[in-house]
Amino acid sequence: MDFQVVVLAGGTSKNLVPLVSKEVPKALLPVANRPVLSYVLELLELSNLKDLIVVVEGEDAALRVGGWISGAYVDRLHVEVAAVPEDVGTAGALRAISHHLTAKDILVVSGDIVSDVPPGAVAAAHRRHDAVVTAMLCSAPVSGPLESGSSSGKDKSKKPGRYNIIGLDPTKQFLLYIATGGELEKDIRIQKSILRAVGQMEIQSDLMDAHLYAFKRSVLQEVLDQKETFHSVKQDVLPYLVRSQLKSEVLLNGTLQPEENGNEKVSSQNNQLMLSRILSNASTPSFHQLYASGSNGFASVRRTHKCCVYIANSSNYCARLNSIQAFSDINRDVIGEARNLSGYSFSTQNNIIHPSAELGSKTTVGPHCMLGEGSQMGDKCSVKRSVIGRHCRIGSNVKVVNSVVMNHVTIGDGCSIQGSVICSNVQLQERVVLKDCQVGAGFVVTAGSECKGEALARKEK
Repeated sequence: MDFQVVVLAGGTSKNLVPLVSKEVPKALLPVANRPVLSYVLELLELSNLKDLIVVVEGEDAALRVGGWISGAYVDRLHVEVAAVPEDVGTAGALRAISHHLTAKDILVVSGDIVSDVPPGAVAAAHRRHDAVVTAMLCSAPVSGPLESGSSSGKDKSKKPGRYNIIGLDPTKQFLLYIATGGELEKDIRIQKSILRAVGQMEIQSDLMDAHLYAFKRSVLQEVLDQKETFHSVKQDVLPYLVRSQLKSEVLLNGTLQPEENGNEKVSSQNNQLMLSRILSNASTPSFHQLYASGSNGFASVRRTHKCCVYIANSSNYCARLNSIQAFSDINRDVIGEARNLSGYSFSTQNNIIHPSAELGSKTTVGPHCMLGEGSQMGDKCSVKRSVIGRHCRIGSNVKVVNSVVMNHVTIGDGCSIQGSVICSNVQLQERVVLKDCQVGAGFVVTAGSECKGEALARKEK
């Protein structure tokens, strides 16, 4: 397809501390005992997109990510790893490597996506519409544990997240409006010019911008060059392109008129709100056809560009590992309802226990669990809906529920771990009780400690 692919792999993301560190950048965080970046790379490989630039924030992180890629994908992908300064943002990262971009179209993919939606389908939709940008939208994932170890039932329901307010044309192919983050708390204001041109818009708040975009390179480079303050692709570049697609001056019945700045106020309470056709009759074609043809008294002085969407099927899985909660959710999903993504074969008990793992007597590893290579568990242990990494040493009478335990972790007798993330090389001494905690790499939790909702980590030097 002669698309160039840029994978934005981040660095040591602040909102993932203490899971990330200098030794473990975000791209190498384990999902079902595989680096999260492997899910994106294999998804691209399946779409035959094998020429990649992987952008990592920070020189040290880039060296670690590059070293892992060169070992894991040596004969499969052509990958160039580019280091950019930390905290430049996604737009800044693209700006820093823009001199490497030469293809007509660029596919920009976040390195933290875990999904089975083929990127090639987004690229094909982009080409079909000759769009300047095509954004992939997915159903917003639900968050929180399906099954809580606590006796109170209040944690048992998963809640859908609210991500964006998105305005689409009736065919759901064109992106007409997008608001993210803090803007969601305010009433939406939509330009009358957009409503007049499109006639009808559907507002949705149950879709997630998956941070997978196809761009026309010339337009992307122009925006990055001209808008030096733009920091984020999602919050700056995309909304700017969406806003400016109808900014050209308009000829109405032969008279040149500047574009109106008037806004229509729209309540965003309803999930799907159909706006009445405003200043338009029911037979109006799509606004891109209308502008191109100059029909209905309109003609564009400057050609408007198209911002399009590719909406993934609701049966597809798509989530981003951009928070500690998302890390836990995705690990649970990939060994549960989204097991097709794991790359592993499951046992008849619906779990994955490495042949080299050892289990003591009366120890149970439930369905939707994973026990990694070389790990050992003592007697009378119980593991439910959890991932346990490689070469862990777990004593007797240990309970692990809804948790992720990384590699080389030592857990003493009588420990109870619930809703927690235990990073590599951690030592939990006897009778430690953890609920909803994160324990950073190499930390030692002393015997008998009881912690709830805490982040425990060594001070970084």
